[in-house]
Amino acid sequence: MNEYTDQSETVRKPRDSRNLFIGLLIAGLVILAGFFIYDHSKSAENIQAQQTEVAKVTTEKSNIQSSFDASLARLDSMQTANTELNNKLTSSNEEIAKMKTEIRSILNKKNATASELSKARNLIAQLNGKINDLESQIASLTQENDSLKQNVVTLTNEKQAISHTLDSTNVVKTVLEKKVDVASTLNADNITITPVKVRHNGKEVVKTTAKRVDKLLVSFDVNNRIIQPGTTDLYVVVIGPDGKPITTSDSSGNTFVTREEGSKTFTAKLPVDLETAKTKNVEFAFAPASHFQQGNYKIQIYQNGFLIGEKTRELKKGGLFS
Repeated sequence: MNEYTDQSETVRKPRDSRNLFIGLLIAGLVILAGFFIYDHSKSAENIQAQQTEVAKVTTEKSNIQSSFDASLARLDSMQTANTELNNKLTSSNEEIAKMKTEIRSILNKKNATASELSKARNLIAQLNGKINDLESQIASLTQENDSLKQNVVTLTNEKQAISHTLDSTNVVKTVLEKKVDVASTLNADNITITPVKVRHNGKEVVKTTAKRVDKLLVSFDVNNRIIQPGTTDLYVVVIGPDGKPITTSDSSGNTFVTREEGSKTFTAKLPVDLETAKTKNVEFAFAPASHFQQGNYKIQIYQNGFLIGEKTRELKKGGLFS
């Protein structure tokens, strides 16, 4: 009986040991499987977290890029519309250029870090601050420009009014000058024409027949109450019996312009010194290139383009003993 029992216990012990080993092995596999499942779960969570972080960084980078693009658009708009301002704000433009370069450098990185993106965001904020300053200056300059434009409009209107007044004044002045010009024209009075013969001894005697006359002595007075002191030119036209102006060797081909008759040929040009409201006597002698002819000789005196006096003297046909 005891021998049987001892054998049973001997058989039971190896079986128990094998069962324990199998149990431990199964427990180890379960633990190992649990570890792999846990590790896989953790890896999946890490991957998910990394993907989430990448997506977050990508989104932030995209937002920063959009913000940067918006800032550049504002800046370009100001630069396009305010070329003069750009020239005046050189120092600000240089600072802005540095910021733009640094921001672009960060955004162009494929693997920009969160720290770098944060720096880019701060730079964009500073850039927007600069842009705000520029916009304020533009607004101020625009207001000044509008004020200047308004002043220009006002000054232009005032100039036009002054020009209109000046034009009116010039018209009145011209009219007055013309009136004064006409009013200052001389008057010729006391015109005398004396035909004379010059004897061999130089003595001059008055003659009335054409063939006895060597020259005509013309005398007249001129005056004007308002003429300014100075020298003026008198033009004398001698018209012969044939109705044509007679010229001398000194006046041949010379003409002057009248106010009403156009250009005329003159016989003599006489410069005369005048004084205001004083009478001046003028004399000159006329001798034609050939002999005097029978008929009427008309003397016309012009000054300032006007005919101021005229007189006619007849030279008779001489008889046999005249």
